[in-house]
Amino acid sequence: MSRARHVLVLGGGAGAEHDVSIGSAAAVREALLASGHLVTGLTIRRDGGWETISGAQIGIAAAIQRLSESDVVFPALHGEGTEDGTVAGLLEMTGVPYVGSGVRAGALAMDKWASKLIAERLGIATARGVLIDGEDEHGDPAAVQLPVVVKPVASGSSYGAARVERAQDLKPAIAAAQAYDSRVLVEEFVIAREIDVAVMRRADGELHVAPPLEIGKDTERLFDTALKYDAPPDFRVPAQVSAEVRARLNAAAKAIFQALGCAGVARVDFFVRGDEIIFNEINTMPGMTEHSQVPRMFAVDGVTFPELTARLVAAAYARDARRS
Repeated sequence: MSRARHVLVLGGGAGAEHDVSIGSAAAVREALLASGHLVTGLTIRRDGGWETISGAQIGIAAAIQRLSESDVVFPALHGEGTEDGTVAGLLEMTGVPYVGSGVRAGALAMDKWASKLIAERLGIATARGVLIDGEDEHGDPAAVQLPVVVKPVASGSSYGAARVERAQDLKPAIAAAQAYDSRVLVEEFVIAREIDVAVMRRADGELHVAPPLEIGKDTERLFDTALKYDAPPDFRVPAQVSAEVRARLNAAAKAIFQALGCAGVARVDFFVRGDEIIFNEINTMPGMTEHSQVPRMFAVDGVTFPELTARLVAAAYARDARRS
C-alpha cells in the first residue's frame, strides 16, 4: 500500500443525488480506514451549507480550512453542483490535491450534449438526438423516431429521464426533465444491451481499464432511478462479449476519457447491439460503494474496494506532485 495520508472525504451536495452521495462517502471513508489512511469527512447539506459528519454545522471559511489541512480530498459527490467541476474549482483554489477529474473534464462529462459531440468527433457512434435549450430547439424533437428517451442534459442517476412512446407524451416529458435542467436531450431509444466500462488513471499516469459490466434488464426498459435504487441490481461482470467487441469498448472508453482530460476513475456507458457499440454517457464520479458498478468491475480484476480507493488517493497525490 502507498504511504498513509490524511484524506478528507466529501459527501452530500445540494442536488438530487444527495442521498446517493452520502452512501458513497460513508463507504469510501470505511474503505480508506481499512487501507490505513487517517480519514475525516465533511458533508454539503441539501441547502448548500456545510457540516461535519457528526452533524455540527460550520461556515464556508471553516470548511475551506479543514480542506486545506488535509493531504488529499476525496469528493464522493455525484451530480450537478458538485461532480460538474464546481467542487473541483473550489479545491483548485484551496491548492489541496483531490481525487477525480478537474474543472473542465467534470463540466464536459456532466454535459451529455457536449460529451456526445466529442464522442462523435472521435468517430464513436451515438444515438440520434436533438437538444432543447429552454424554448429553443436545436432540431425538431418530433423528427426523432419514437420511442425516445428524454433526459436533462446535466443531471445524474437518471433523475428526470423518461421513455416516451407516444407523440402526445413528448412535451410533458420535456417539461418534467426541465425541472432538473433547462437544457434537455431527446434521443432515440436504443434497444440494445447496456454495458459499462471503468477507466482509472493510475499514479504513474497509465490507464487501467477494468472488465466490462452489463446491466441485466430487458433491453426495452430504461435504466431509471427505480431500477437503480428500488430493487437489487442485476450487474453481470465480466460482460459476455467477444474479444473484438471488448477491445473496441476499451479503446472507445479510453479515447473519451483522454479527450475530456479525465483523472481518477470514470464509468463510460455504452449500448451494444451485435458488433455495434454506441456511446451513451460518461460519469466522472460514479457510485462508490462496494456494490456499485465501478468497484464491482475492479473487484473482478483483483482490485478490492479498499485498494481501489487507496489507488485513487495515491493517483491524486502523484498528479499534484507532477504539477508542482
